[in-house]
Amino acid sequence: MNHSLDYYIAPGGRLQGRIVVPGDKSISHRAVMLGAIAQGRTEIEGLLEGEDVLATVAAFRAMGVNITEPHKGQVHIDGVGLGGLRAPDGVLDMGNSGTAMRLLCGLLAGQVFSSELTGDNSLLRRPMARVATPLNSMGAVIECSEDNCPPLYIRGGQTLKGMEYSMPVASAQVKSAILLAGLYAQGRTTVIEPAPSRDHTERMLRGLGYTVVQQPGIVSIEGGGCLQARSLQIPGDISSAAFFIVGAVISPGSDVMLVNTGVNPTRLGVITILKTMGANISLEKERMIGGEPIADIHVKSSELHGIKIPQEQVPLAIDEFPAILIAAACADGETTLSGARELRVKESDRIQAMAKGLRVLGIDVQETPDGAVVQGRPSFPGRSTFSGGTIESYDDHRIAMAFAVAGLCANDEIRINNCKNVDTSFPGFAELAIRAGLLVSKTRKAGND
Repeated sequence: MNHSLDYYIAPGGRLQGRIVVPGDKSISHRAVMLGAIAQGRTEIEGLLEGEDVLATVAAFRAMGVNITEPHKGQVHIDGVGLGGLRAPDGVLDMGNSGTAMRLLCGLLAGQVFSSELTGDNSLLRRPMARVATPLNSMGAVIECSEDNCPPLYIRGGQTLKGMEYSMPVASAQVKSAILLAGLYAQGRTTVIEPAPSRDHTERMLRGLGYTVVQQPGIVSIEGGGCLQARSLQIPGDISSAAFFIVGAVISPGSDVMLVNTGVNPTRLGVITILKTMGANISLEKERMIGGEPIADIHVKSSELHGIKIPQEQVPLAIDEFPAILIAAACADGETTLSGARELRVKESDRIQAMAKGLRVLGIDVQETPDGAVVQGRPSFPGRSTFSGGTIESYDDHRIAMAFAVAGLCANDEIRINNCKNVDTSFPGFAELAIRAGLLVSKTRKAGND
């Protein structure tokens, strides 16, 4: 018997004080993967101890890597080098993590042993052809199910050859999978992007001593090099911070500081978009740690106006759109999102999930194939933006957290069903939100989900 977890958000509240969000999920995945195939011991601080990252840790343990039990973000990895991984005894279960599965496709494509990747029901519905197709062009043999979804079978012992690949859509996961395969390939592997996407893989490869050649929109590596272990410090995850950023912007009287948060330029779309809408957001104490820029993000409540979101910002904010659409609902006027078709193949169809939830809360939303049009309903004394209601999270952590912060501008209770998956990316979200001023409570009930 499993238990589901629901959130109940009482209306009102405001966010105050200093907030420390967990370590960046994208960087945590890459730190475990690259630390495992580096030479020597990698010491990590700030690792996200969410279910997604723990699935990556378990996968590399199953392939013979000694990884200490994560404790308060600290973990040690005794790397085995590029050729030191061993065949796992069974199928590698990546849980809910599309990032882990797609990146592992690239890394496992170059191994001498075969492997199989599976995941939970949500992950088994997510498309993998956009990763498998370019990897197979390098000489890999990756077999998907008939609908191009997991489970994935990766045949070992293949000879990979470097190639030049022009991505049809900007995607850090596809780019990273190809670069990881390129570590094992003969010759040069080059990825050409149509627009910038997050560059954590390139930064960490370079930080571990691997030569990465970059120019605008193009990244190349040569196969057959060596990664050298080092200490890695992981900044706070701006995707997690986004919920508190939006919550502070939309709730009158809010004033928060999100300390030690990653502000990688390829992840700043959420801040750029919100500032264009009129948000009072500033970066303070900007600095570099381990090749990644971090800052303290100061956010105050603001009056927002609707905008047409620039399409070049979409890849830089792709994970933050559930939160951004909450902000759009609180803005004066119409906000249009387009060029975001990828949102339909995340943990849920996030365009549909957000549109349905916003309508439940009284917001006029029109879905489009690659986005949405939101008619904002700014709150003012005597009127709130959102009515109350029951929201389906569709087992999607970001949908659940987005509608949680909507309670700050609601006039009645918001109930959010099935929030257990919040722990995949943000363990302790509800407790941290309560300390910051969100009026949230949790109820568990028996079920077979």
